[in-house]
Amino acid sequence: MIHTELIKPVAGLIREHAQARPGKLAFRDGRSAVTYGELAQTTAMLAGHLQDAGLEVGDSVAILLPNSVEWVQSCFAVLRAGGVAVPISHDSTEPEVAYRIEDAACKVIIVTDTRAPLAASLMARFPALKTMIVVQREGTAGAAPVAGAPASLQFAALCQAPPCSQPRDLDRIDASSFIIYTSGTTGRAKGVLLSERSMLWVTAACWVPIAGLNENDHVLSPLPLFHSYALNLSVLSILAVGASETILEKFSTSDVMAQLKSGGYTVFPGVPTMFHYLLEAARADPGCRFPGLRLCLSAGAIMPGPVNQEFEKRFGVMLLDGYGITETSTMVTLNARSGTRVMGSCGLPVPGLSTRIVDLAGEDVAQGEEGELIVRGPNLMAGYHNKPAETQAAVRNGWYHTGDLARCDRNGYLTITGRLKELIIRGGQNIAPAEVEEAVASFPAVLDCAVVGAPHQHLGEVPVVFVVARPGMEVDTQALVSHCRERLSAYKLPDSVHVVPEIPRTGSGKILRFRLKESLASQ
Repeated sequence: MIHTELIKPVAGLIREHAQARPGKLAFRDGRSAVTYGELAQTTAMLAGHLQDAGLEVGDSVAILLPNSVEWVQSCFAVLRAGGVAVPISHDSTEPEVAYRIEDAACKVIIVTDTRAPLAASLMARFPALKTMIVVQREGTAGAAPVAGAPASLQFAALCQAPPCSQPRDLDRIDASSFIIYTSGTTGRAKGVLLSERSMLWVTAACWVPIAGLNENDHVLSPLPLFHSYALNLSVLSILAVGASETILEKFSTSDVMAQLKSGGYTVFPGVPTMFHYLLEAARADPGCRFPGLRLCLSAGAIMPGPVNQEFEKRFGVMLLDGYGITETSTMVTLNARSGTRVMGSCGLPVPGLSTRIVDLAGEDVAQGEEGELIVRGPNLMAGYHNKPAETQAAVRNGWYHTGDLARCDRNGYLTITGRLKELIIRGGQNIAPAEVEEAVASFPAVLDCAVVGAPHQHLGEVPVVFVVARPGMEVDTQALVSHCRERLSAYKLPDSVHVVPEIPRTGSGKILRFRLKESLASQ
């Protein structure tokens, strides 16, 4: 059942919950908290001040904040003012921030005081960027003003002082209200245009009917809010159902373990790497349990079946794996809480979506064969911002070509096997990195791993594996290759093994393979 009653403008959802549950906790972090009544008041004031500062309908606002209550308030205020939210990772480099500010033609930037100097320099470079709103972080109040910086507005003051303007609260549910930049694992990031309708459709068709998200849930979320997965689930869906959420600034294994042990949470969303580290920590605490926790959710990267099974067995909590992409407002598939589940599979397509697996000619492959996954549905993006050629290449005849390789079994369960562009072609034979990684990850001394293709004079490419050792253990590279030989065909065996301190990943858990390839080239 798709809960279409939840698909309505964000401003309307805020007003409804402020009236129905004004004193209920909406969002909190380690520094502050906001009820639904307070959320309505603060976002109305912020929206009004944005309009007073000259923000017009359709103008873009950069949100350069860490995970926080202020992040959520900023996002909702931008929407209430009729603007377009442009979330940017607080840890981004200056070139990364500058590219997004220029590409999205941002008029306002909401930023922490620690990154205000960067914002000031960008305002000098880009005349369209006229307004800076500064969030003071704990312990930094009274910090010296930035030399040469333009005048800035203080976030906290704006939340308390009535503006001249009332929030527009327009019904722009079908307009592009978010520009979410792709992770850029294979090239320069593209701005994905998403609407409130496309995002809330995922809430209505996936998180509520399949995961059972409801107003009684208290979610503990370490997901980076600038990613579509978190924006969809940990921001918009929490608001849609009137649930409560505790926002973690970053994922910390010890912090998450302590919080979940407290018994105060019902849902924990993460990415596969997080669950991997939680399992590792639990090995030292065999009796560890998370009272009250009813469900864990995973997306953002491929979840190995053995990790999923071990997690559920050790903690006694269901872990549902799914598959989502920014271009479809996140979720495409999700495993269900009841019925058959296929470990290692990302589940069945979300109701209302259509999926196909096709070959390079665009023809459907036979059941069980590997091909590219293509998708269409009401959650599809409007396109890539200012990139019509890239949009046309990605969306053909209404189908979005994901670039992800997948297989489908006779019951419709999808398994993601890798990226089309990441395929390693060794002597004419295709190797999916994910398949090799699954074999490597099952080696007892390996905590994390990634596989990339390395140039070879005769074979074209060969697979090379990077591994992170478990604490207190060493990786015997010869034993690892022997381990893989029992699980993989000879042409898929790693040509070499490199032990590294960590695997570079995006905030959503995707492997940054180009960085690993760069490290190979520099050796």
